[in-house]
Amino acid sequence: MAKGSSTRRRRASLELVDAKQAVDLATAQTYSENVFLFVPNLIGYSRVILAGLSLYYMSYHPIYCTLLYSFSCLLDAVDGQAARALGQTSKFGAVLDMVTDRCTTSCLLCYLSSAYPPYAVFFQFLIALDFSSHYMHMYSSLVTGSTSHKLVTSDVSRILWMYYNDPRTLFFVCAGNELFFVALYLIKWTSRPIGLSFLGNMTYPELMALTSFPIFFLKNVINVVQLWKASKILVGVDLAERAAARVAAIQAEMDEKANGRKS
Repeated sequence: MAKGSSTRRRRASLELVDAKQAVDLATAQTYSENVFLFVPNLIGYSRVILAGLSLYYMSYHPIYCTLLYSFSCLLDAVDGQAARALGQTSKFGAVLDMVTDRCTTSCLLCYLSSAYPPYAVFFQFLIALDFSSHYMHMYSSLVTGSTSHKLVTSDVSRILWMYYNDPRTLFFVCAGNELFFVALYLIKWTSRPIGLSFLGNMTYPELMALTSFPIFFLKNVINVVQLWKASKILVGVDLAERAAARVAAIQAEMDEKANGRKS
């Protein structure tokens, strides 16, 4: 079943469009079919604005920052549903969504690097892992003819299949990962204990960080698996192309010899 769905997915992808032709099509698009103005993409622009405002307040107003950042992240669950409901899925929207996620999280991690100097290298590693994992995964999806980076079959990776093909799992893991980072941010601003004796002097952000840490850990395990699987796919494509090139070279040499005998 997985192999069959993978084949159908490749057949469904359109022939490649020349870059100049694509630019001309985007320039000449009508208002009624303007991909830039699709509702899910408008939601995506709103996420960018909210994330930018949260960064503005990050260094001096934790309440505004947290509310804006959280709202931007929650809208991530809305744009995909809107795209499917309105029939407005687009490659531009998918990439906009991914780039917004990566950049927003990375900006928060940059702040955490300055807030926790001893762990700066760790936060930098998380940024590098997040970007490299998603870039490699996106590129491997493109070269194998997939119409979306979320179309992962279970025979390629069961954990990635479970992560991408269940919207609830995807939202839960992403939200939990962001909650962990937001909790680390709020720890620097909050010192008031919760007030429960069995929790000692633990604050609300510290409790949030403690409970969301397993989800954060899972998310980064998924990032490592995604990076490794994408690397293997790209190497497999390289091997297949090199084998095809050798066969073509041998065939060309045989044809040349055959033509030489005829002459």
